[in-house]
Amino acid sequence: MSIRENIQQVRENIAAAALSAGRRPEDITLVGASKMNDASACREAIAAGIDALGENRVQEMTQKLAENAYDGAPLHFIGHLQRNKVKQVVGKVALIESVGSYELLEDIDRQAEKLGIVQPILLEVNVGGEEAKSGFAVSEVRAAAERAKSLSHVVLRGLMTIPPVAESEHGSVPYFEKVHALYVDINASLYDNKLDILSMGMSGDYEDAVRCGATMVRVGTAIFGARHYTL
Repeated sequence: MSIRENIQQVRENIAAAALSAGRRPEDITLVGASKMNDASACREAIAAGIDALGENRVQEMTQKLAENAYDGAPLHFIGHLQRNKVKQVVGKVALIESVGSYELLEDIDRQAEKLGIVQPILLEVNVGGEEAKSGFAVSEVRAAAERAKSLSHVVLRGLMTIPPVAESEHGSVPYFEKVHALYVDINASLYDNKLDILSMGMSGDYEDAVRCGATMVRVGTAIFGARHYTL
């Protein structure tokens, strides 16, 4: 199947999942995770109506920006962002989805101040408490959201999570439900219900994520096919 056909299929699946949960399909943003796919694949996805594209690696993103790969769609940074690469990302993307430490939060704010902009971000939640993953522990997210609120050059739009690898079908659901509850609580108590993004779900579990309240899903393989590790 082509990228266009894949996007259509994913959208149909999102719509079915949303409707089964009493939600509106149009309230779900589809981000194409374009890691290890070239500029032409990005352009094909944009032409097919993808809502946004998401990159995991700064070097690859920079290369494809130079090739105008993302023209016509918002660009998100969805991978682990090293502090020494903040300058290469702030101001270049519509959303940084993966802010998982106070140090990174402060670095982004400082760089945005230098550029005279306000950078939209999501806080990454390490919902499974995995040592190998970045992100705030569930117990830390509220304080991190309070800190983000105090900064002048970032704007918190919501939360993002990547649950542990599921060992069974629908194994991600308890993690999605936990982060959704956290999102609702922080949104109501700290942000007057102004947060609008809960980014969860990838190719293997995006339908469950939608049923659990995700407003944004990040889908790579189901759109672009199996990744070829050549870039």
